[in-house]
Amino acid sequence: MITGTALIAGAGVSGRGLARLLVDLGVDVVVADDNARIEGVRGMGVDEARGRLGEFEVVITSPGWRPDHPLLLDAAAAGLEVLGDVELAYRLDRAGAFGAPRTWLVVTGTNGKTTTTAMLAAMMRELGRDTGLRAEAVGNIGVSVADALADPRRVDVLVAELSSFQLHWSSELTPDAGVLLNLAEDHLDWHGSFAAYTEAKARALTGPVAVAGADDPAVRALAPEGHIGFTLAEPAVGQFGVIGGQLVDNTGDAPVVLAPVAGIQPAGPAGVLDALAAAAVARSQGAAPAHIAAALAGFQVDGHRGQTVAENGGVAWVDNSKATNPHAADAALAGLHDVVWLAGGQLKGADVGPLIRDHAHRLKGVGLLGADAALIADALRAHAPDVPVHVTALTDPAAAIDDLVDWAGGIAEAGDTVLLAPAAASLDMFTGMSQRGDLFAAAARARTS
Repeated sequence: MITGTALIAGAGVSGRGLARLLVDLGVDVVVADDNARIEGVRGMGVDEARGRLGEFEVVITSPGWRPDHPLLLDAAAAGLEVLGDVELAYRLDRAGAFGAPRTWLVVTGTNGKTTTTAMLAAMMRELGRDTGLRAEAVGNIGVSVADALADPRRVDVLVAELSSFQLHWSSELTPDAGVLLNLAEDHLDWHGSFAAYTEAKARALTGPVAVAGADDPAVRALAPEGHIGFTLAEPAVGQFGVIGGQLVDNTGDAPVVLAPVAGIQPAGPAGVLDALAAAAVARSQGAAPAHIAAALAGFQVDGHRGQTVAENGGVAWVDNSKATNPHAADAALAGLHDVVWLAGGQLKGADVGPLIRDHAHRLKGVGLLGADAALIADALRAHAPDVPVHVTALTDPAAAIDDLVDWAGGIAEAGDTVLLAPAAASLDMFTGMSQRGDLFAAAARARTS
C-alpha cells in the first residue's frame, strides 16, 4: 500500500478513476493538471508539481502521458517510481486491498485485442456458470480495471485488454495468463522505436501461461520457452490450430476438438485467429470444449470490427472501420475475394504499398477518401494498375461516404464484398472511426433497402 502522498499525473477519465480509488483506500492524493481539477482532491499545475516532487512517494500516470513528458522525466530523475494505472491496480489487488487477489488474463497485440478479449470473457463466463466465478472484460473494453476491483459485486476474473502504453508503465504486472496476438509498427511516436513498442507488448507473456501467435515472426521471436502457440494451420504439439474446419487444442496427449470454424464472427482468418487465442487462454483456466463452443456460437463482434451491415443481391457490405492502419486492413482483406475496397484517411506515415501488393488479386475496385487518398492512389497505380479507382473530392463526412457507397454499389455484383477497411485513421474528416463506420452502415442500408 501507499503510505505517503501519491501524485496523479492528469485529471482525465483515468486520473479521476485513480483518484477516487486511492481516496477510498485512505491514500493522500494530489492531482497535477494545468486545465482541470477533481472535486474533493488537492490539485496543482504541472510546473508546480515538478518543483515539489520531494513531497510525493510515487507518481501515477495515465496511459496517454508519453514517457518523455517533463514531469515524468523529473520524477524518475528524483528517484520516484512512475506507475501506470493498471500497474497500480495490479499491486493493490495483489496486496489484498480488495480481498483475495483476482485472476488476471491479459490480451494485447497490434490488432484484434478487443475481439479476442470479448471472446475470452464470453468463454470465461460460460466456465463461470459451472464454477461460480464472475468474469468481466476490463481495461480498454468494458469497465476500467479500477472500477472492476472496487465493484461491490466481486469480479473474480479480470479479462484485460491492455495497450502498449499501459504495459510500458507496468513493471510488476504478471498475468496468470497472457496472450500476444500479433505485432506491426504502431505508436512509434509514443514509444520511440519498434523495439521499445515490442518490449512493452512482450510484458503480457511474463506469467505462468504465455500464448503467442505462431504465424507472426515478430511474436515468435519474443515468445518464451514453453509458450502455447496458435496458428491457422494444423497445430503442432503445444499449439492450437485448425483441422478439418474445427478449432483444435493440441497441447495434451491427443488433439481435442473445440468448436467449428463455420459461424465464427468476424468471419475470415482474423476472427479464427482471435478465437484460437481466446480458446488457448480459456483452456489454461479450465474451460472445457463445451464452454468454448457455446461462447463462440453466441458471440457477436463489437461495432466496426467486421460486421456485415447490409446484404442485397448477393453483395455483402462489411464495416471494418476499426482497421485504422495497414496491418489491420491486411487482416480484414485476408480470405476475401472480389472486393470493392473503401479506404483512406490519415496514414500517419504508414506505407500501404505492401498491403496493396499482397491483396491486389482480391480487388475489383477501390474507392478512396480523406487526407491521404492520393498516396493510396499512387500505391494502387504502382501495385494494382488494372484495378478501377474512384477518389471522392467531397470533404463533408456523410457526403463523401455516400459518394463512395454509390460508386461501389454501381460496380459490385453477386458474390462481391464491399469492404470498409480504411487502413488509415479517421480524424481528418470524422469524429472517430465509429462515426465513419456508422455513416457507411447507414449509406449501405439505404442503398440496399
